[in-house]
Order: sequence, then C-alpha cells, then structure tokens
Amino acid sequence: MSREQSNQKRRVTWRTELLILSIALVLSSCATPKKRSAESTPAAALPSADLSNRAKIGNPAEYEVRDRNVTEQDLRILLKADELLRDESVWNRNDDRACDDDELNGKRSLFCALHKACVEVLGVYDHRRVALQEVRFAVVDVTRGRDFQHRLRDFNNLPETRFADIKAVLAVALKQVRERLNESEK
Repeated sequence: MSREQSNQKRRVTWRTELLILSIALVLSSCATPKKRSAESTPAAALPSADLSNRAKIGNPAEYEVRDRNVTEQDLRILLKADELLRDESVWNRNDDRACDDDELNGKRSLFCALHKACVEVLGVYDHRRVALQEVRFAVVDVTRGRDFQHRLRDFNNLPETRFADIKAVLAVALKQVRERLNESEK
C-alpha cells in the first residue's frame, strides 16, 4: 500500500470515527438525562465575575471532569468560535498559539478562534473554560486519546486534520453544552 493510500485510509477512518461519535452523542441524548444544575450568572454581571468554576476548582485534574456546570456564556463562546471559523478560507491550519498574527491576517486556528470568542463573550480569556474544555474533550474522543502537548493546537496542525474536522469538534462541543443547559432547565 502506498503512503498516499495509507494516508487516505487513515483520513477515512478518522472521519468515520467522528461520524460514529456524533451519532453516539445524538443517541445518548435520547436517554433519560441525569439532572445537573447550571451556574447561574446574571447577564449584567461583570465578564470577569464568571470564570466557570475557576474559584471552585482547586485541583487542576478537576478541569478534566466532563460534566462541569455550563452557562449561557459557554454556549455563546462556542457559537462565536463557530461563526469566526465560518469557512475554510478563514482557517489557519498552522497554529502557533500566538493569536495576534491570526487577527492581522484574518485567518484563525481553532485555538485562536476559541481565544477570541472567549474574550469577546467574557471580556477576558479563560483557558480552562468549560466551553474550551468541551472542544478539548471532543478532540480527545476523535483522536482516541492521542497524546498532545496542546490539544487544540496540535489537532489543528495535524496533516490529516481537515476543516470539516475542526467544525465537527466544535459541533460536538456545542451539542454537549446545549444538552447540559437544557437538562439544567428541567
């Protein structure tokens, strides 16, 4: 098998796994949800006042908990990032985690789109914000736990990552946040 055929097979496998993950999430939403409470932050609160459980989480390992409370701000961050990455022409596939040049060029990586969205919604960047963590979890799931130094940057920069993959992990994160917000309203 040639290298190109091997790469093509890997891309097909990855996309198939992403599709399966998306279907599994849809099916799991049909199950009886476990009731969770969401953080309640008044809309008029200062942006820096809502840093998504930061003060409540003393152990950094707790950032890796997948069912932390979500807020409307988390949903807004993901929607804004998805809007910023509206099509492939505005995607920077070579992330260096320095976002100033992305802004100047009008092309953003996954990380820089989430960074900008977080600042626009909250007024500050919150690295371990639930919204951003949900995207990281989607990356872990789609790459089957592949070890990355920086999940968002390294996933963005993988040669086999396509723009559709970037949009797919955002969609998975959006779905998770929406479901948890809906559950908290019940």
